[in-house]
Amino acid sequence: EVDRLEKLEPVLETAGYAWHYKCGPGKMHGCLIAYKKNAFRLVRDRLIEYDSQPVRMSDTDTVNCYGRSFTTKNIGSLLALQRIDDVPTGIVVATTHLFWHPKYTYERTRQCGILLREVIKFRDEIFPDKKIPCVITGDFNFQPDDAAYSLLSGDDLLSGQEERILSSMVVHKSVDPRVPATEKSDMEEEEAGDPDRVITNARLATPSDGLLSVAELQNFFGTLPSVVSAYNVGLGCARDMNPLSGLRTFGDRVGIPATRRGRHEPEWTSYTHYWKSVLGKHPNSCIFLDYIFVVNPPDTKLQVAGLLRPHQTTALEPGLPQQGVCGSDHVSLCAELAWTPTTSSDH
Repeated sequence: EVDRLEKLEPVLETAGYAWHYKCGPGKMHGCLIAYKKNAFRLVRDRLIEYDSQPVRMSDTDTVNCYGRSFTTKNIGSLLALQRIDDVPTGIVVATTHLFWHPKYTYERTRQCGILLREVIKFRDEIFPDKKIPCVITGDFNFQPDDAAYSLLSGDDLLSGQEERILSSMVVHKSVDPRVPATEKSDMEEEEAGDPDRVITNARLATPSDGLLSVAELQNFFGTLPSVVSAYNVGLGCARDMNPLSGLRTFGDRVGIPATRRGRHEPEWTSYTHYWKSVLGKHPNSCIFLDYIFVVNPPDTKLQVAGLLRPHQTTALEPGLPQQGVCGSDHVSLCAELAWTPTTSSDH
């Protein structure tokens, strides 16, 4: 997510980067991907507007094919890059900013499934042999114990995750203008407000709205390859090698079982003054938001060669942003990745 492009452009130019910036209709901020001009060339780009992406095969008089619960104007941005040296390899890079409202679990999960589907479709169009990696990054606005994370990474849904999806299967006034207004506020579209705000200006979904059921969401993701999180893999390995390092992860704070993916994500990626102030009342407030996900090429295994070490809580006090320290309310994630062929023992 970038909302000060004019500040970044000269810095990127001086550092030798080209960049690609897109934003949703009417949005003041957008998504940016930068790449070294002396290492890659742009092959193709694609913009994904989640509001206009179908999740069903066809639109009929009785069922809506889009199945959305909120008109959010959120986007995904996809690039296909080709190396310009003697190694003829490519990569697909995607970034996104998903809908922020904590209560709209269904809509975020829908957007996440669309993003993965479109990344794979984009890859297969440009690189039909599928032998290139896809890196999917951005502000997903969900935590590692969220339904969308589990569906993306191939874990089964827990009962609590299913309940959060079901409770958010509504249709907002932005989708159906006939919905009576219950609260007049601009906060629903932009990121602000109390994390346990109830859903307002919405009605319960009906079959004709086309929202995917929990089973249909599972089938949707089940047709797609699972992603691997660079930080979940890398920090898990680091802790295994040095159990006494004192490196805390998200699972230490929230208590994700060792059998579930997401336990080794960083403890925080956003630590704002506001979110910190509500932690006592909302211990599971959405303050882990950002990821580096990877779709591996067939018959390869991801190797996390290096990671930017996550900040510990004490380093983030009294909250972000801080003048002279960090101009964002998010911290940086950085991973050095490699792919090696799998062997029979890996299967």
